[in-house]
Amino acid sequence: MSANLPEEDLSCPVCCEIFQDPVLLPCSHSFCRSCLEHFWESTIFRSCPVCRRRASKKSPPSNRALKNLCEAFLLGRGQGSASGTNILCWRHGEKLKLFCLVDQEPICVVCQASKMHKGHDCSPTEEAALDCKDKMYAAMKVLQCKLEVFNKARQSSAITLEHIKNQANRVERQIKDEFLKLHQFLYEEEEHRLSALKEEEELRVAAVKNRDDDDAQRISFLTDIIRTMEQTINAEDLTLLQNFKAIIDRTCSTLQDPEGMSGSLLDESKHLGNVKYKVWEKMKAVAPYSPVILDPNTAHPCLTLSDNLTSLRYSTPNQGLPSNPERFHISAEVLGCTSFSSASHSWEIQVGDNEDWILGLASDSVKRDQEIPARPENGFWTICLRDGQYRAMSSPPTALKVEEKLQRVSVQLNCDKGEVIFSNPSRQEIIYTFKHVFTEKLLPYFYTQSKHPLQILSKPVLVST
Repeated sequence: MSANLPEEDLSCPVCCEIFQDPVLLPCSHSFCRSCLEHFWESTIFRSCPVCRRRASKKSPPSNRALKNLCEAFLLGRGQGSASGTNILCWRHGEKLKLFCLVDQEPICVVCQASKMHKGHDCSPTEEAALDCKDKMYAAMKVLQCKLEVFNKARQSSAITLEHIKNQANRVERQIKDEFLKLHQFLYEEEEHRLSALKEEEELRVAAVKNRDDDDAQRISFLTDIIRTMEQTINAEDLTLLQNFKAIIDRTCSTLQDPEGMSGSLLDESKHLGNVKYKVWEKMKAVAPYSPVILDPNTAHPCLTLSDNLTSLRYSTPNQGLPSNPERFHISAEVLGCTSFSSASHSWEIQVGDNEDWILGLASDSVKRDQEIPARPENGFWTICLRDGQYRAMSSPPTALKVEEKLQRVSVQLNCDKGEVIFSNPSRQEIIYTFKHVFTEKLLPYFYTQSKHPLQILSKPVLVST
């Protein structure tokens, strides 16, 4: 029905084009919202552009009925274009020979001269089509690259999800194994202590019973003497006198009075005193303390870490690890899980037969996706064994004089003094000392390309009261 309406009835009195978002004033005149707002910006009072009647200060309401009619009219025009007249301007019926670069739409020569496109830059449709194709190809290439990035991100997410599941299963299994060892230790310790208690109970009971048996024999002996004396007292005088000496001699051989048995009771304090602490002391043999724990989320895929995260060795790359930002991606490196920013800390590493290693400390912000020298200017304070020679990775590297092949290396960090000290614990000799003012958190650092492991040694736990 709207397609049969005159175009003038659907045109804005200001721009003379089909209404765009029409609004209705109290005087019943309608205008494009943008045309009306533009008109009011150039006037002191809000009034109708046609009849000059004052309008409300409130935003005028949308003329939904007129908007629907305009949309239906434009849709009818579009359907007419689809039938074969799409090369003609739906407003003026002229051929669409130009492309407005401002409004990004094809127009006719009449549109170019109209108020809507007057002063706009335009170009022939042929040239504009080539330019638009080039821009679309460029935009499509950007989108294709972005699509590839998102596809890779989804692949990475899938690998990460699988790795998290594997991590959870592995960690759960190891936790159960560790607690099973602790349970076994506690069970064996409980059995040992109960056995010791039972053994002491049997010894104490046997001692008391032996004493009781002796007392029973003495009671029987005394009872027999008393009975004999009673019989003698009641006998004839001559019989009494004849047996008197023998009876008196028996009374002289009676035993001394029984004394209390010292130490006959169970030693409860031995079994119960500090029992948890004593068990914990013995537990240190099965529960060693490591001052440094490796962080598997930073380990290069070529490194294999032990189940307790205290040793590392070079091995075949694990292709199932996610490419997370914390991980070293280029060389076989790994960091400790605990960072240091104050106080003093130390740990020892068993290097043994490993002939290719770097040990020390690294800043938390070191680059993980580049291969850079492990030197102070890059955030590393390390020593190494490469090609049979010991070096301090200073700038430039410093050759170290080591009398004998190192089996263990001690690393000591003093944050307050700004020192990193490397020493040989077997000879109590300092190998090298770095001095630096540390401004970042530091993490224990390890590198190796040897199949022989580097082992972080456990430390004794000292308790003071």
